[in-house]
Amino acid sequence: MYALQFLVPLGWIETIGPLLPIAILTLVVVNLITRLLSHRKHKQQVAADDKELDRYPPHVFTTTGVVVLGLLFTIYRPTSGMILMVPVIGLFITDFFEYESREVEARNDMTFEQPKAGIAVSLLVLVYAAYYGLPFLYEPVLDALLV
Repeated sequence: MYALQFLVPLGWIETIGPLLPIAILTLVVVNLITRLLSHRKHKQQVAADDKELDRYPPHVFTTTGVVVLGLLFTIYRPTSGMILMVPVIGLFITDFFEYESREVEARNDMTFEQPKAGIAVSLLVLVYAAYYGLPFLYEPVLDALLV
């Protein structure tokens, strides 16, 4: 019996729940790639003397997708989902502030830096997503150590 079963019908979550960690891991890897492509596009816009940078739609999509899938994972496995959502929310906030800082750099003709904080948080989310999505890689080692 789920705590929310009378508020929200959750029968479908048992069907897609086991696939959520793999989907999150995939989106996190794609998010890292789109982060680098977004930075390349912003550098081109700065080189073309654009004072206003455009958001990169694939990167916005992947970031939003990671947040939504993380919330679904929280419904499926509450404790693991909350642990995963902490760096995912950090990723979302970092994306927002790094975009704003790139705009300030473009407007004020400052040196255009790489998104170091965004890459660091993305790698942290990647580690957590790999932990939940790829247990078959480390479970034999842990079983051998703990038995």
